[in-house]
Amino acid sequence: MTRTSPDGDPSVANAKPLVVAHRGSSFALPEHTIGAYLRAIDEGADGLECDVRLTRDGHLVCIHDGRLNRVSDGTGRVSTHVLAELDELDFGSWHPHPDGAPTGARTRVLTLDRLLTAAVDAGRPLRLFIETKHPSRYGAEVEDRLAATLRRYGLDKPSDGAAVNVTMMSFSQLAVRRMHLRVPALDKVLLTEFARPDLRDGRLPAGANVAGPGVRVVKANPAMVSAWHERGHRVYVWTVNEPDDVDLMLELGVDAIISDRPRMVLDHLGR
Repeated sequence: MTRTSPDGDPSVANAKPLVVAHRGSSFALPEHTIGAYLRAIDEGADGLECDVRLTRDGHLVCIHDGRLNRVSDGTGRVSTHVLAELDELDFGSWHPHPDGAPTGARTRVLTLDRLLTAAVDAGRPLRLFIETKHPSRYGAEVEDRLAATLRRYGLDKPSDGAAVNVTMMSFSQLAVRRMHLRVPALDKVLLTEFARPDLRDGRLPAGANVAGPGVRVVKANPAMVSAWHERGHRVYVWTVNEPDDVDLMLELGVDAIISDRPRMVLDHLGR
């Protein structure tokens, strides 16, 4: 089989992988904050990754955890709060600088709308990788709202000339399938943190066209990368934060490296 580039071009046999900022440049700045994403853009990341959850009043917000305790000064579940309540919380001062000093900066909750606007306004092409988090009390409404938002921005179809191209991701096969029905033209990544037997031969379930294994899966089962490639699937690996792991990803020919430290990865790639 001919190895494809991250853009799906089979003529590029030795393309370097995309470098994707995991929750923004989240080693340096608090995850899922506008500052972390603007830093990742400035650092030269090819793409930005975010997680989305639905608030009680129907807004998509960029928060990984189901509960607020770890990433804010709030408590309780994200899904039980309206956006105005989340907007009163501090999502930034908990995070230390790399030198160990607290940031001391109060940071507002980041909505997907604000992140999309920042990506569109970046002044260069970017990819946005949006993970829908499940289980959710709102079920399919998460994908419904995401699809509607992407249509509103004109991002429901890939385009070579677009400022932003979107890829949907999820650990939930059902969510991937739902999103495929709503926006069939977009790439969908099935994420996995285990070497699932049903994926070992390179197959992906209906709706998914990209494999998204965790770095530990790949390190323990490197042959899965070639199995996916042999079936024509790209492989996007998370969360790759160490130079030795970057080297392994290059050796295996993965198509995207998702990292909390995008600038480190870019430096390691000589970019």
